[in-house]
Amino acid sequence: MKEMTILHRMGEGGKCLIGMVHCLPLPGTLGHGGDMEKIYEKALTDARTLEAAGFDAVIVENTTDMPYARNLSAGQLAALAAITRCVVQAVRIPVGVDASFSDTPAALAAAYAAGAQFVRSPAFVDTVQVTGLGSIGPCAQEVLHMRRQLGAEDIAVFADVQVKHSHMVNPSVSLEESVQAAADCGADALIVTGLSTGLETPMETVSRAKEASKLPVIIGSGFAPEIAAQQLAVADGAIVGSALKQGGVITAPVDAGLCRLVVQAVRGRDVEEEGATL
Repeated sequence: MKEMTILHRMGEGGKCLIGMVHCLPLPGTLGHGGDMEKIYEKALTDARTLEAAGFDAVIVENTTDMPYARNLSAGQLAALAAITRCVVQAVRIPVGVDASFSDTPAALAAAYAAGAQFVRSPAFVDTVQVTGLGSIGPCAQEVLHMRRQLGAEDIAVFADVQVKHSHMVNPSVSLEESVQAAADCGADALIVTGLSTGLETPMETVSRAKEASKLPVIIGSGFAPEIAAQQLAVADGAIVGSALKQGGVITAPVDAGLCRLVVQAVRGRDVEEEGATL
């Protein structure tokens, strides 16, 4: 049983750190090596490393399943659910699911089967153009209907607005419009990013998202110890992935030393400025 949801923690003013568990290529994808035990082992090791370092939650993602498809195959979905279940059983912190690039219904199904607490939805209300995939439209209606059918209203939706690695099909739609649409369509938290993985999320973007909605706003790219205090002075949390890998290599294992640097940067800020720790 999880002690507290991260939504609850952010609602009480806590600054939540969410670490990425990047799965090795899953069955049926170009890079799959044919060894599920190796995939399980890496995911569990990464999740335990993040928990031990003091992260507040983790997200299991099939990041390396290139080339991405609009919908996960049966093999990918089964593997993602199974891996997530193993992680849920291995750690005490909350676990989320992200089905790359934007198959949020699959992520929700995996989260429900695995007992995870939340999903990340890269294109919840926006229509975006993604190289290699084409145009991807909103999934909010489908996801919320599915969540109700499953009786899984306790699984939170963390919705990206104008997500990285994509371009808005209609660039005249403002960030504020996307934020308000996500809030109106039932998102539980918002994620803002830079242009791509590892690139800093502009503080202007974070501030605009915070001003446009009362939902928690989470930084989704480019979080680093050197700028943690500045970023979390405004944002309610951060998702950290490539910054925890030596050389920023996505397929590399999570590095315990880099995890500690990130957590210490956040805790140091909390102790110094707020008199509290995560």
